[in-house]
Amino acid sequence: METLIGKHWHHIDIKEATILLNTDPLRGLDIYEHKRRMDHFGPNIITPKKGKGPLIRFFLQFNQPLIYILITAGVITGVLGEWVDSSVIIGVVLVNAIIGFLQESKAVSAIEALAGSVKTEATVVRAGNRERINASEIVPGDLVLLQSGDKVPADLRLITVKDLRADESALTGESLPVEKTSETLLPETVLADRRNMLYASSLITYGQATGFTIATGDRTELGKISELIATAPDLQTPLTKKIARFSKLLLYLILGLAGATFGIGVLRGEPAVEMFMAAVALAVGAIPEGLPAALTITLAIGVSRMARRRAVIRNLPAVETLGSTTIICSDKTGTLTQNQMTVQAITAGESTYEVTGTGYNPDGLIVSNSTPAGTTGDAALFECLQSGLLCNESELKKKDDVWSMQGDPTEVALITSAVKGGIESESIKKSLPRVDVIPFESQNQYMATLHKTDDENHVIYAKGAIEVILGFCSDMLMNDGTTGKLVPSSIIHNAEVMAERGLRVIAFAKKKADNTGAVSSKELNSMTFLGLQGMIDPPRPEAIDAINACQKAGISIKMITGDHLTTARSIAARLGIIVGAGKPGPWPDAMSGSDIDRLGDSELTECVAHTSVFGRITPEQKLRLVNALQSRGHIVAMTGDGVNDGPALKTADIGIAMGVAGTEVARDASDMILTDDNFATIVAAVEEGRGVFDNLTKFIVWTLPTNIGEGLVILFAIVAGMVMPILPVQILWINMTTAVLLGLMLAFEPGEPGLMTRPPRNPEAQIITGELVFRIILVGSLLMAGAFVLFNVELAQSGNLALARTIAVNLFVMGELMYLFNCRSLTVSMFRLGLFSNLPLFAGVSAMILFQIGFTYIPAMNTLFHSAPISLFHWGYIMICSLSIYFIVGIEKSIRGAMRRNNIKKAG
Repeated sequence: METLIGKHWHHIDIKEATILLNTDPLRGLDIYEHKRRMDHFGPNIITPKKGKGPLIRFFLQFNQPLIYILITAGVITGVLGEWVDSSVIIGVVLVNAIIGFLQESKAVSAIEALAGSVKTEATVVRAGNRERINASEIVPGDLVLLQSGDKVPADLRLITVKDLRADESALTGESLPVEKTSETLLPETVLADRRNMLYASSLITYGQATGFTIATGDRTELGKISELIATAPDLQTPLTKKIARFSKLLLYLILGLAGATFGIGVLRGEPAVEMFMAAVALAVGAIPEGLPAALTITLAIGVSRMARRRAVIRNLPAVETLGSTTIICSDKTGTLTQNQMTVQAITAGESTYEVTGTGYNPDGLIVSNSTPAGTTGDAALFECLQSGLLCNESELKKKDDVWSMQGDPTEVALITSAVKGGIESESIKKSLPRVDVIPFESQNQYMATLHKTDDENHVIYAKGAIEVILGFCSDMLMNDGTTGKLVPSSIIHNAEVMAERGLRVIAFAKKKADNTGAVSSKELNSMTFLGLQGMIDPPRPEAIDAINACQKAGISIKMITGDHLTTARSIAARLGIIVGAGKPGPWPDAMSGSDIDRLGDSELTECVAHTSVFGRITPEQKLRLVNALQSRGHIVAMTGDGVNDGPALKTADIGIAMGVAGTEVARDASDMILTDDNFATIVAAVEEGRGVFDNLTKFIVWTLPTNIGEGLVILFAIVAGMVMPILPVQILWINMTTAVLLGLMLAFEPGEPGLMTRPPRNPEAQIITGELVFRIILVGSLLMAGAFVLFNVELAQSGNLALARTIAVNLFVMGELMYLFNCRSLTVSMFRLGLFSNLPLFAGVSAMILFQIGFTYIPAMNTLFHSAPISLFHWGYIMICSLSIYFIVGIEKSIRGAMRRNNIKKAG
């Protein structure tokens, strides 16, 4: 039985396949053989991959350096006897863990979706009897019967075919239904071109067939994709990488400062226990307890904003990852294009026409030289359109103001163009009822229909490949209704012009019929050539603007599709992904999957830097391309909607799936879902992502000076042999209340001007630049100096320790409050943003002032936090110091802004 695995079934003829599978092309397997094979191969289902259990996944949420710091802070405050503060910190840790746990479900969901995708029914022949069974009961060697509308239940080698076409777009990316055959193919034929094979999850759109099952469950091509998704690593996002590095650095600094505090105090002869408690106070002060909550809430606000702009985030850090994206790898069919074939060009008689409108909506015009061209008085155009309408097996329907297709997309495009030309579909079909048909077959490359006319005569219409239809014709219809000389070279030239635009070209012909009862191929001669129609799955109009916006933002676009390279390149040129005749150099602007296979990993890494379009790409090759881009240091976003996109969506730094037309597999493997299937939504999401990272950076730059200032105050007090100006419980009050009421308000800052004209951030760059490190140290030093001076002056004057500490605490809070306005923008004044563009910030400031009044004047708070009421005189000094911080930082920003402008001027 294992000899069935791994064979090139497309290269094996039907007779040999029958022998290898030990089956019968007429009777199928018998009942006993089926049972034996079921025992051996198992049911036809995708095996769910065992992942981490919920308990393990929950505990893994704590496996982060910043969480270690918070847990340590909680334990230390508990040891200090501050159980309320300890509970608050541990509560923050638990909330963050729960949120992360609930977000983590991608891999499990993706595998479950794949397992469910083969749960369908199928018709098989067992012991000569037709049976309708659950697809999970199919085994290798089963004889499967298929017809239009069926979902392919397993991988099949076709043995009989009748006008069969299959939609394999979800698996291969091919935008059109694929014509199938039973003929043996060359061994090197790639999966997308294996016309004698059917693969699980494909849909039969036309015709009938029988085939031998050659693979089931995990052994199918769908199963291989499942394995790729299951084994694809869960990558860290740029944000989580930077936060991890930042947290480790912070951890070492805090431990170093605490150790220095303890050591200095002991060397000065202070009691070791007291110095240990002082070191603990310093550590508590230096830990930014509000950072994890700020991170989660800022990301959550970004999620909410994106949802309003039709982008649903499934993984919180993906919000920021979008802002870091340097390359977007996009599928073509249904993502950049509408997945609706549309006629865009017609030649009839001696005239050439353009067709406006896109998709199946028949709102549009046929124009010639920018002038609407009606079919009235233009016999050639009318007959060309009518031929496409009548020689047709599909339907175009309107339901609830939405146009939808039933049948072959190519044929529906012909119906749509006829309606645009003013032809009434139903009335024409009634006046010219069909009598007979020669169905389209891939080996013949044409279709013909026989129709009865009003005068009891008959007419034959034919459509198909240009060379075939031209071979049937002896003359051509002119625009005035007369027949003229057929010039094949001119028609072929017109077809080549269309093909260069990436259009699929179909030719049309007609003749009066001699036989009134049936039509045969023998009658397809001496026909009159009617014209050509060229069609394409058109780009989404909004995608063109979106790609332009991405390029202005420094984001490169790569098209990676399973469709033909010529079509992909044409669409890419229309979208602006490829500009001009191609870039000079060793690498072309477009490459096929077979070209990729000939490249080693190092060559591919070089290739992806220069090539923008990849056609006829398999799922494995998509993974290679994504990995090659990531190896060059890029942050890669991958868009897609098909089963074949699943592994690449999961491997990319951020996977973006289509919510409407996308498969469940693609959606569940993604980080973000576009609810309107609109590539343009990505631009909005990138803008929000950049804004989120800006706001996170603003929060960090705002909160760290407080931690530094608190730590330095305690360190200086120990060095100077003085009493501590602030207590651990007061430090926790400062850190927790200001983080929630002040710092988190920065998450509501709208995007700054020029957000989408700056280049993407360097993925390797630190969160905090050298310029911002200077500002953090500057503000931290100012807070420390102000608090230290006011504390010691008041202590010397009144000797009231509680009063002096209350002044120091209020200096820290009010200093942070004024510095908050500086942090609304890290480069320009807040007045450039609009003073009231962030109203929640003013609400937070008001609430913080009320809280601080309560801290200072409510007796219960005085008892709990060892504070004391202060006078207006004290508030005056506090506000002078706080406003000084605001103006000093404002001056520093102005100086740096002038230096940047000067550098730009010199560079220009």
